[in-house]
Amino acid sequence: MTLDNTARLFKALSEPLRLRILALLLQRDTLCVCDLVTVLEQGQSTISRHLNYLKNAGLVNSWREGTWMHYQIEHHALSLLNLTELQTLLKATPECQSDLVALEKYEIHPRSCQSTS
Repeated sequence: MTLDNTARLFKALSEPLRLRILALLLQRDTLCVCDLVTVLEQGQSTISRHLNYLKNAGLVNSWREGTWMHYQIEHHALSLLNLTELQTLLKATPECQSDLVALEKYEIHPRSCQSTS
């Protein structure tokens, strides 16, 4: 990894909303943009912009299913960090704890990206 890539990685981690997104992705294998929009109570464009930032830094990868984009942690990039320590740190923050509770409540109901219209 180059110094520029390392700087980009740490810059991506310097935003609280991006850390909240990573904390949720560390708790689930994958999440759809619609999941993050609902749980984090942010607009789709805001969530997509931050996910794009994380993707450009190599922290997440994505794929399309129909009209929905799904994201997951890119574990090889996070192996440069102490993933266990990051996960423990994020779990301890009140914002991330609230986000996980909101995600668990949200998952009880049918998800927007999985409904058939």
